Amino acid sequence: MKLKVFTTGGTIDKIYSESKGTLNFSFGEPAIREIGKDKVRLNFEYDIERLVAKDSLDMQEEERQLIKRACQGAVADKILITHGTDTMVDTAKVLSEIKDKVIVLTGASQPWRFRESDAEFNIGVAIGGLSILDNGVYIAMNGRIYDWDKCKKTEDGMFVEK
Repeated sequence: MKLKVFTTGGTIDKIYSESKGTLNFSFGEPAIREIGKDKVRLNFEYDIERLVAKDSLDMQEEERQLIKRACQGAVADKILITHGTDTMVDTAKVLSEIKDKVIVLTGASQPWRFRESDAEFNIGVAIGGLSILDNGVYIAMNGRIYDWDKCKKTEDGMFVEK
């Protein structure tokens, strides 16, 4: 399997620091690069490219089009995108026009560096899905893989079927 990974920011890649009594964030090295290097022994080819480093609430249509063009231009036909969860479905909708690739978006409810983070689990579910899914766009969150248009994020942060 040859996998292309695009990172776009979101909580999964956030680094929090306290300064002047407030909690600020920045984006560090993509979580998936750290996880793939130090945590697991992957037995397939993959390439990681950062496209955007933003909170998904700040993502605009131009960034979604950039992600779409990158996916269309990727040589690999299996693509993993790490993304903020708040607008993940919006980006998936833009990507749904791509019919010849398997694209899975995933993220985390807590930054990868936090002990309580679900980042590693969600990435693992997403990669497992890429191995067996048919062409299309999917969201891998909370232990499940959904067709992009058949799920939603609830107020408590869980992804569930519509």
